[in-house]
Amino acid sequence: MNMLIGYGMLAAFFAIVVFVLERNQRESKNFTDYAVAGRSFGSWFQTMAFLNTWLPGTIFIAFAGLAASAGVIGYYVISYSLLAVLFMFFMAQKVFDWGRSFNLRTQADFVGMRYNSTNVRKVAAVIGVISAFPWLVLGFQSLGLVFSYLSFGVISPTVAVFIGIVVLGIRQIWTVRMGMHGIVISDMVQGIFAYGVGGLVAIGLIVWLLAQGHGFDSLPPSFATLPGVGSDLGPLYYFSIVATGALGSWCWPDIFVRLFTARSAQAVRNSSVKAAPLMFLFLAILLTMCPLASQLPEVAAAPDNVWFLTAAHGGPFVLALAGIAVFAATVGNVNAITAAIGTHTAQDILHIGADEATTTRAARATIVVVTVLAIIGAVLTVNVTSGLLTLALASYQGIVQLAPALYLGIFWKRGNASAAVAGMLVGFATAVVLQYLYPVSIPALGGITSGIVGLIVNTTIYVVLSYAIPHRRSESERIEALFSDIQDGPADAAGRTLSTRTV
Repeated sequence: MNMLIGYGMLAAFFAIVVFVLERNQRESKNFTDYAVAGRSFGSWFQTMAFLNTWLPGTIFIAFAGLAASAGVIGYYVISYSLLAVLFMFFMAQKVFDWGRSFNLRTQADFVGMRYNSTNVRKVAAVIGVISAFPWLVLGFQSLGLVFSYLSFGVISPTVAVFIGIVVLGIRQIWTVRMGMHGIVISDMVQGIFAYGVGGLVAIGLIVWLLAQGHGFDSLPPSFATLPGVGSDLGPLYYFSIVATGALGSWCWPDIFVRLFTARSAQAVRNSSVKAAPLMFLFLAILLTMCPLASQLPEVAAAPDNVWFLTAAHGGPFVLALAGIAVFAATVGNVNAITAAIGTHTAQDILHIGADEATTTRAARATIVVVTVLAIIGAVLTVNVTSGLLTLALASYQGIVQLAPALYLGIFWKRGNASAAVAGMLVGFATAVVLQYLYPVSIPALGGITSGIVGLIVNTTIYVVLSYAIPHRRSESERIEALFSDIQDGPADAAGRTLSTRTV
């Protein structure tokens, strides 16, 4: 009977999402419509689309598990998430204006235009795809916990992973068919449930834990401290993970595309203002519940399962709500990643310059291929979730290597294509090698992570080459026009300003 409640409520939620998608289905007019939903959404849709991509199902598992096992350091996700929203506010105008004027659809397309370079575009796309893929596999695996717990012991964890793969694979049908329009529409429904209902469940669990005598005064002193001098992680570890998270925020291809789906730059800014308090409240509630729950014996033994183990004390109905929240968050994130990888691969790696119909077909085919590869990855790693999580977190060290080319390209005119390509490649290679040698932090450097070392090398190369290789006169004029008035030039049929783009 309990399994019927759990699976039945999940099926009902799935049906609601599909109903909303079918009611709002429309045929994509062109590849821009498919990739960025025709730049048509207002601030509330933008807000929920950002949240449903930024806060994946693993926020209830891995990040919640960190707070349950180590305490206050788990709150670092709040710090870098709020910084990410701040970046969105200040980037909004220029990114939206360039995106609309040049009909840009991806992050790689954006930096390729800024540096007038196909090489920059391809390198950025490849780094983005490589770094995002582990999170896609983890998303498929995260659903295993949902279907395992909602079966109330009837389904084994291994079989539950396969069930989650099948369900999420079915959900991908609408992602392939509707593109970004369908993703943003479903993000509203999924986001409300994941963070609205999920937040209410967390509040209820906090009240129950306090009533059971599991208060803050019972937590160990270590839960209130951060890594410092003499610690295994090192005094610079906390700074490193916050800096990597914040700087890497808009380097993720599935996050950056959110800046292109808005109807205006003001809508993006408004969404950042709305997202900040909603994100803060949800994360603060969730991450406060987890240390309190660590006092439960079963949670202490398996902190990554804190969300499900604690919700189980509320009975099958509460556990089902908790499971649906994870499902809703996971689906939103997986949809965004597959769409971003599909678009990057089709447009920026394989078919640069191809007609829109060809690119749209390639993007849809790539989404299918990527989904199949992620399913294979989830199957092959079905019993090593913790190791895969380490790989997924390590991917932040790689994705942040796009930061100098992206951010300095937006706010500094001097950067050039050679600096961008060299910085990204050397920085990424440095981060990969050091991540292999030092998976957590580098003790000899005070606990900084591989990504920060790579970022320092990356930025140094970028700045040095930007000064060492001056722009040609035509490139200087193009950049001046780009930064001063990007809409001066005549536009072609795709909306690109011809006088300032030659790629």
